[in-house]
Amino acid sequence: MIPFVLTLWRFVRAVGRSMKDPDFQALFFLVVLTLLSGTVFYRGVEEWSLLDSLYFSVVTLTTVGYGDLAPSTALSKIFTVVYLFVGIGLILGFIDAVSKRAMEMRGEKSKRCRTPQQGRDNRDQERDPDPDL
Repeated sequence: MIPFVLTLWRFVRAVGRSMKDPDFQALFFLVVLTLLSGTVFYRGVEEWSLLDSLYFSVVTLTTVGYGDLAPSTALSKIFTVVYLFVGIGLILGFIDAVSKRAMEMRGEKSKRCRTPQQGRDNRDQERDPDPDL
């Protein structure tokens, strides 16, 4: 459970820090808009609950596809095909942007941790330029 919470925390931090980037803000807005449009559509056409509609939208766009809910009308099936083609690209772009930011944050953290040690090594070399003597 602890690894999941830590991963979730890193994800939330990466999203928060990424929100400073206008391109990421646009991508985030499009992902939210896509999920909302799917939710509203399935709520209205399939007459599912709001939670079921959002759940199906997320499960569909992340390609998990549990199969517990499925579109039953021709209109819903056509919408789902278009929704998949549009939404999967957006979700993958969003995940890519968040993971890149998380890796940048991890790199910044490791640089901060190494810098003082590297500074001590340089000072030691200045005192004793040839340690083999």
